[in-house]
Amino acid sequence: MSIPAQFSGVTVPTKANVYFGGGVISHSVLFADGSKKTLGLIRPGQYHFKTGAPERMEIVAGTCAVTLDGRTGRSEYGPDTFFDVPGTSGFTIEVASGLCEYICSYLA
Repeated sequence: MSIPAQFSGVTVPTKANVYFGGGVISHSVLFADGSKKTLGLIRPGQYHFKTGAPERMEIVAGTCAVTLDGRTGRSEYGPDTFFDVPGTSGFTIEVASGLCEYICSYLA
């Protein structure tokens, strides 16, 4: 898998999406075809997110551990890896140290 180094021809709203008191911060990236991604940073901590549509989380830098809702095992992810989250579901993501950088793609 190859994570893109940049996106061209996009619109980026200037207002950040701030979650968990600044523990997770992202910016939306809007594409000409109507699709949307978010680019973000996760600070050390444990956070739970709910999903509406299915999502793919690509890890750009750093590491994290993820437990999908309804599952007991957790998986570790690092740079150039990804995980998929079903729609109408959720996941818990934990960053032990440093920053985890990600691209979130909405698959539906």
